[in-house]
Amino acid sequence: MFYRPEDGHGLPHNPFNAIVTPRPIGWISTRGSDRQDNLAPYSFFNAVAYVPPQVMFASTSAKEDRGDTKDSVAQIRDTGVFAVNIVEYAMRDAMNLTSGPWDRNVDEFAHAGIDKAECDTINCPRVANAPATLECKLTQIVKLPGEANFAVFGEVTGVHMRDDCIKDGEFDVLSFNPLTRMGYRDYSVIREKFSLKRPGE
Repeated sequence: MFYRPEDGHGLPHNPFNAIVTPRPIGWISTRGSDRQDNLAPYSFFNAVAYVPPQVMFASTSAKEDRGDTKDSVAQIRDTGVFAVNIVEYAMRDAMNLTSGPWDRNVDEFAHAGIDKAECDTINCPRVANAPATLECKLTQIVKLPGEANFAVFGEVTGVHMRDDCIKDGEFDVLSFNPLTRMGYRDYSVIREKFSLKRPGE
């Protein structure tokens, strides 16, 4: 099968997300200048550079009470900071609850019963019990083709790792089992890993 996206795929559901999979989930926490806290998951998320460490996430829809985007991007525009919380399998239901189209005045931490902590290098909340959190300073927001597509890039200014996730000097993903996003309404979980040496090593 071949299709051009501009012509449509002819399938019951869009296969694009199922092709680019699995994707890590960035659970983005923000705080507006009005002190309103927000927490929302984004599966268009990844690390993009080592030195300095940098990450990105993309928002692809809008809410009526935010104009051309959603709460996360609107608040990052406002304050210039955000945090990326890593989602473990045990927090899948709480993460899913924060994905709803809630009013801009809803604090998703409270709505989903998630413990909140303060970041160290930025004025922003974080998920207190997350396996890891990356505190980020905005570097740029890129408007992508499409009505409400924005890519947000940030430099990591602080890193939290939960103590029980550090094993033999390494951050051990199997100690918490990262949740990943697939296509449609599907998710997966990392429960095994293997290593490969690069040529010449």
